[in-house]
Amino acid sequence: MILNFRCPDRAGILAAVTSCLFEQGCDIRHAAQHGDPDTGMFFVRMLIAAPSELAPPQLRDALAPVARSLGLDWHLIESDHRLRVVLAVSREGHCLNDLLHRWHSGLLPADIVGVVSNHEDFRRLTEWYELPFHHLPVTPDNKPEQEAALLSLLREHNVDLLVLARYMQILSPEACRELNGRCINIHHSFLPSFKGAKPYHRAYARGVKLVGATAHYVTEDLDEGPIIEQDVVRVSHATSTLEMTHLGREVEARVLARAVRWHLEHRVMLNGHRTIVFEH
Repeated sequence: MILNFRCPDRAGILAAVTSCLFEQGCDIRHAAQHGDPDTGMFFVRMLIAAPSELAPPQLRDALAPVARSLGLDWHLIESDHRLRVVLAVSREGHCLNDLLHRWHSGLLPADIVGVVSNHEDFRRLTEWYELPFHHLPVTPDNKPEQEAALLSLLREHNVDLLVLARYMQILSPEACRELNGRCINIHHSFLPSFKGAKPYHRAYARGVKLVGATAHYVTEDLDEGPIIEQDVVRVSHATSTLEMTHLGREVEARVLARAVRWHLEHRVMLNGHRTIVFEH
């Protein structure tokens, strides 16, 4: 099982939690922690081996009094629990293709329940993986109805995470609030630089020497959500805009895959406008 919690930082937190786990016969196989001096919050992720006779509800009942006394915001998750995921894409499929390949290869511990797109381009790819493909076209006149259909689909299938794998539609503030902490976007720029459209063209015009990508949670503020992962690749004066775009796509796929995997493994915790990421 995985135990994640955050709470106001003070002495004795780990002592109280680990003592409770010990009393229940649990063994802590791995633990990561971080105390944030700016917010005064304490973050912990533990991998726990529990006795076979101890069911998760029993352990939750045992932990509940400790959690209340310490003011923990906590979650106990069974290690083999797989989140239900929908991937959204428009007309650039490099991130979608990468995620589907990783999932099919067993590298993403998730149940992908479908792919949503406002175009038909990746229906054949999706169906090759034997997944449902949902075509929800967008026009200037049907944007609210299209988004309502998307949210209805997510609710109907009890989706835990929506991944915007180069889905080139801006979600409404209402959708962002509903999906708070449950929607990951990949931005083809090393944010906060070159927000918005055509960042590679603007990066080329500025003569940058590093091209990057950013995976972040979606919020009402466009391209301002808490950052989960970033990476860069070096370029030079001789790198064309097209070459820069191709290099950037490789980085995008890599960064998004890492961010999604860390979320699926419950390694990411929100800390205001930032994240705590327990990579190991």
